[in-house]
Amino acid sequence: MLDEKQMPSEKQILAKAETLIEALPYFQRYAGRSFVVKYGGHAMGDPKAAQDFAEDIVLLKAVGINPVVVHGGGPQIGAMLKKLGVESKFIDGLRVTDKATAEVAEMVLSGGINKELVSWISKAGGKGLGISGKDGGLVTARKVSRTVKDPDSQIEQVVDLGFVGEPASVDTAILETATRSGMIPIIAPIAAGEDGHTYNINADTMAGAVAAALGAARLFLLTDVSGVLNKDGKLLTDLRPADIAALQEDGTISGGMIPKLQTCVTAVESGCEAAVVLDGRVPHAMLLEFFTSRGAGTLVSAT
Repeated sequence: MLDEKQMPSEKQILAKAETLIEALPYFQRYAGRSFVVKYGGHAMGDPKAAQDFAEDIVLLKAVGINPVVVHGGGPQIGAMLKKLGVESKFIDGLRVTDKATAEVAEMVLSGGINKELVSWISKAGGKGLGISGKDGGLVTARKVSRTVKDPDSQIEQVVDLGFVGEPASVDTAILETATRSGMIPIIAPIAAGEDGHTYNINADTMAGAVAAALGAARLFLLTDVSGVLNKDGKLLTDLRPADIAALQEDGTISGGMIPKLQTCVTAVESGCEAAVVLDGRVPHAMLLEFFTSRGAGTLVSAT
C-alpha cells in the first residue's frame, strides 16, 4: 500500500496520460509491423540496462508490434578466448576467425548471451525464442574477405579472415511463425554456409539483412554514442544516403560509425522503411525515439 508521500501527483498522472496519448498514433500506424533491434555495447554488460531493454521489447510486443532482436557479443567472445587460452590473430584490426575461434564464438553467442537474453525477456513477461541463423534455415552465410593496403607498395591485398561471413540469403519463415505465435525471436549472429561451415557474422550486418528481408518498419542499432554528430558535436537527427556519403567524404563520419551507417543505407535501400542509430545507454531510448515527437537518435531513410 502506498502512503500519501508515495502517491503520484495529479501533475505526474497527467504527464503519463499525455505520453500515452502522444504515442497512440504510432501504436495504430505500426501495429502488426516488425521492428528489428540490434542489441549490444554497454547495455549488454549492465543488468539494469538489460532489464530496461527487455521491458521495452515486451512492451512493443504488447502493443501489437513484432520485435526481433539480433545481439552481438564481441567483448564476451574475446574474454572467453582469453580464458580458454585461444590466441587471437588480427590483421589490420580485424580478428581472424579460425576453426577454434568460430567454435568459441558459437558457444558464447548461441549458448551464453542468447539464452541470457531469453531469460531477461521471460522475466519481463514476454516469450523469447532463442535461435541463431542456423535455425529453420533463417540465414545462409557466405565467406567474406577484406583488403588491406600494403604499407610499402600501397597495393590493396586480399586477406583471409577465416570463418567470418555475411548473409547471402534470409528466409524469414521461422521468424513469421514465431511472431504469429506470440514469441519474440532473439537471434545470435551465427549461420551456416552452403559449404557446411559455420560462420560468425557481424551483428549489425545480420540485423540489417533481417530487417530488409522482413520489410521492417524500423531497424534500431543500439550503440554507445547518441547518434551521428556534426563537426560541432550536434546530433544529426535525419539523414539520407546522399547525406551520409557527403559526411563520410568530408570526414564528419569516420571509424566504427562508417560500417553502421553502411548497414543502415543497405537496409533502407533493400526494403526496410527506416533505420535509427541511437544510444543504448539512455534508458528507454528506443521508445523515446519512436513513440515521442522528441526523438533520441539519428534516423536514416531512403528518401
